[in-house]
Amino acid sequence: MTAAEDPFIPLPYCVGRVRRETGDTASLELLPLAGPRPSFKAGQFNMLTAFGVGEVAISMSGDPAETEGFVHTVRNVGAVSGALARLETGAALGLRGPFGTAWPTEEAIGADVLIVAGGLGLAPLRPAIYEVLARRERYGRVVLLYGTRSPRDILYRAEMGRWRRRLDVDIEITVDHADPAWHGNVGVVPRLIPRMSFDPQNTFAMVCGPEVMMRFTASALHEAGVSFERIWISMERNMKCAIGLCGHCQFGPDFICKDGPVMRYDRIASLLAVREI
Repeated sequence: MTAAEDPFIPLPYCVGRVRRETGDTASLELLPLAGPRPSFKAGQFNMLTAFGVGEVAISMSGDPAETEGFVHTVRNVGAVSGALARLETGAALGLRGPFGTAWPTEEAIGADVLIVAGGLGLAPLRPAIYEVLARRERYGRVVLLYGTRSPRDILYRAEMGRWRRRLDVDIEITVDHADPAWHGNVGVVPRLIPRMSFDPQNTFAMVCGPEVMMRFTASALHEAGVSFERIWISMERNMKCAIGLCGHCQFGPDFICKDGPVMRYDRIASLLAVREI
């Protein structure tokens, strides 16, 4: 069995380009060293191996329409992610994937789309944003709400500026802690939802961020009239094997690696508040 046929064997990739997003976060363009890059769907993830350190699950953050390489945005929060975030152009790493479920960009055609991101949660949502904007005429109102710790932690700053200049997308950014140069919103991102204009009966909401942020966002969306069946969140918990064998990411009856990471909120809402799960 070859590496391409065995889901446990990482394939060799190299870093084609590095973009430093913030002080502890980098976007890596990863190029295959053997064969073409597999296609992926917005919301899926890869398992990235930092040789000699370990392996970690990281969602795609690039454009699914691009075929040359994968883009992953990595924050230095541990041994493996730190090793990955410090990689330079030309460095080698291993990659398994793609794995997992996708954002409902096809199901949302004809409806309003509300995208809510918290912190690094903007990275897994970025491919869905690309897909929606590339086919903008197929959707109703498009709203992007983004919350982060401080102005210096805003991801994809230049790209966010381009999106904000579009007349067909409503974008609001909020920060937890402002600095003297910040003149925007201050506070948690769910508080922005009542201020936005959208049709709650015909809206698909896609949410990614810390679990507590996603719970409060789902509650705010529900209070605004969006049913839980139309709210989708991305979960990434302790994924190790990525194919549902090891059990590390079991979440009630589901395995996040194969039944997620993108999951419909009504399926898992009752489990999110259970501390032991």
